Amino acid sequence: MIRHLVLLKLNEGVDRGEPRVQASARAFAELGAVIPELEFWECAWNISDRPIAYDFAINSAVADTDALTRYVEHPAHQAAAAQWREFATWVIADYPF
Repeated sequence: MIRHLVLLKLNEGVDRGEPRVQASARAFAELGAVIPELEFWECAWNISDRPIAYDFAINSAVADTDALTRYVEHPAHQAAAAQWREFATWVIADYPF
């Protein structure tokens, strides 16, 4: 199994209450039911207000590197990520467990 973690940070001046931001969060929330490669899926807004905190987190798991590639290339994932690209940056970590 591979854990796929993503932390998203809204760009300066972007508020999580904006409609486009809320739509993007919903798009990610729906991926767990849409992409068959996902063995585990959760995402949510961070509740921490510390200066170093990211704003939104995704915690997921796939069976192997091939499944990870299929997930990343899936059209629903690509569409959801494209929405975030307009107003956020992110970091990822993929590791076996």
